[in-house]
Amino acid sequence: MKIAIIGSGFSSLAASCYLAKAGYDVHVFEKNTTIGGRARQLISKGFTFDIGPTWYWMPDVFDKFFSDFGKNTSDYYQLEKLSPAYKVFFDQDNALEIADNMTQITQLFESIEAGSGAKLEQFINEAKSNYDIAIKDLVYRPGDSVLELITPQTAMKVSQFFSTISSTVKSKFKDYRLQQILEFPVLFLGAKPSNTPGFYSFMNYADFGLGTWHPKGGMYKVVEAMEQLAIELGVKFHVDSNVEKIQVYKGKAFGIKVNGAAIAADVVLSGADYHFTETLLEETYRQYSEKYWDKKTFAPSSLLFYVGFDKKIENVNHHTLFFDAAFEQHAVEIYDTKVWPKNPLFYASFPSKTDASFAPKTAEAATFLIPLAIDLEDTPQIREQYFDMIIDRFEKLTKQSVREHIVVKESFCVNDFKSEYNSYKGNAYGLANILTQTAFLRPKIKSKKVSNLYFTGQLTVPGPGVPPALISGKIASDKIINEIKL
Repeated sequence: MKIAIIGSGFSSLAASCYLAKAGYDVHVFEKNTTIGGRARQLISKGFTFDIGPTWYWMPDVFDKFFSDFGKNTSDYYQLEKLSPAYKVFFDQDNALEIADNMTQITQLFESIEAGSGAKLEQFINEAKSNYDIAIKDLVYRPGDSVLELITPQTAMKVSQFFSTISSTVKSKFKDYRLQQILEFPVLFLGAKPSNTPGFYSFMNYADFGLGTWHPKGGMYKVVEAMEQLAIELGVKFHVDSNVEKIQVYKGKAFGIKVNGAAIAADVVLSGADYHFTETLLEETYRQYSEKYWDKKTFAPSSLLFYVGFDKKIENVNHHTLFFDAAFEQHAVEIYDTKVWPKNPLFYASFPSKTDASFAPKTAEAATFLIPLAIDLEDTPQIREQYFDMIIDRFEKLTKQSVREHIVVKESFCVNDFKSEYNSYKGNAYGLANILTQTAFLRPKIKSKKVSNLYFTGQLTVPGPGVPPALISGKIASDKIINEIKL
């Protein structure tokens, strides 16, 4: 039985492995020249950049994926735990490093705000409890019914679904720096801390409890590992293969049209953008209207710069956050007013601090990221304006001159997310995980209008992020295996 998978991001790669292991004839079709979806790689003048994700969190999810095939992550790539995990700048003389263990993190909190050490321990213990419930159980459910969320464990935590991360954090910690450090991890879920249920504090356990890791060679090594595993299991990959249509007859998917050619398949699974995938169907077979998508809260888009410096950069860590601007104002500009931010927070990754393969010996590779509202006007002039803005601030905060040392500079923004990934309004991370878009309230894994058509990825369950993408691939493949017998 043949399965055609559209797209080759993490969710598609995961699903392809599970389906091939179950005995299906699996073919993956990727419109770009290389696989990986948003997790591709850029190589220029001796510098290497991860185009997409740069954070390796929740190592247990990756471990579980590979163990499902009798493998270990170490069979494919080597991990290093970052110590410190990351650095946060609040102003020129005010930066904090987050250690790789709870003992030192607790000491840091206590040194800033008396009594906060004990409060942090209590908060993280609760976050770990939430993590155990969510990651080990809830997120692997298919999102078919509200009943999936009702368990003895969640019943005891129901109040956390109606409080927010922001309100919970601010009730316990008064120093704005501690508040922002604890609110930051939920940005990976694609929503404002003030709109994210308190239950999602499990992201704080992912941060402080499990730590921040680096796969040697970068996140693209994880893509290559999953590709290698898939090939070992018999998956066939087809790059430069643009899927133009999902073929349906009498309400049943029977194949796809790729680069003008019809390809038969018994099942179609799309890991591409959900909204885009439905445009490959005749309108009568689409589940969700344009009005439906327009009302949804999407995770941000991003303006990214991939920069090679011909010298080593000082006063930064592998992961460095720049919170020297108003946190809440930037969030309002992303989600409410939906305008280009006046004074954005930004993030920078310097993987060559950890991994020499990213840059020449005396040089430094960097990725800068500014979170943005979706569907903004995107021009070269605007990109350059914002690059100048963050480099000016970067030089001031880190007390060094870097502009004249730039030898590589590439950018990626809203228009690129649309053209490269068919991303709805140029979103970078998918559908935000707010209460009204959680679990069974997200777009469904299985089409309600077309039999043998399924979906996986960041716009369905469980949500944004690399670990959830792996989980989404398992959920979709399990559903196909259970419903479409060999």
